[in-house]
Order: sequence, then structure tokens, then C-alpha cells
Amino acid sequence: MRKYEVIFIVKLMEEEAINEVVAKFENLIKNNGGNVEKIDRWGKKRLAYEIKDVNDGYYVLFNITAEPKTVAEIDRVMKITDEILKHMIIKLDD
Repeated sequence: MRKYEVIFIVKLMEEEAINEVVAKFENLIKNNGGNVEKIDRWGKKRLAYEIKDVNDGYYVLFNITAEPKTVAEIDRVMKITDEILKHMIIKLDD
């Protein structure tokens, strides 16, 4: 198991809808054998540039431990999730 940081920007919606998106990815990680160490919600922030005609987003950072195949699945699902504006997965040094 390796350590990763997963940061993503969710489209601004009602708080309940944002919580559902965060829970979706938390469950995806756990169901694929990963472990969520910490969830850091940075909250609403202005984007540096417009993405998909949106100027503001809700930033979330996950610190996780997972296998590479789990990370590949997270990346795949984030790419096809309409509520995610941008995401980045970083492998941390051991």
C-alpha cells in the first residue's frame, strides 16, 4: 500500500450534493481496498481561471493509502463524474 494525496474541485451545488460527491469517492476508495486517512475540506474558493464556464469551486483533499489499481479506478471515475471540475492524484514519498 502506498500513500497518496487526492485533491479535487467539485462544482458549487447545495451542501448536501457536495457531501454526496465526497462520500461517493470515500466509499469508492474503501470498496477497492484503500484506506482514507484524512479528509480536508478547504471549502469554496475562487478558481484561478474559468473551468467549464464555472468561476468558483469546492476544494477537497483526501490523504489515502491504496494500491495502484485502486488509484487508477479513482482517476477513471473522477474523469467521468460531471460534478468534478478538476482533480489531481499525487504519490507521496515513503
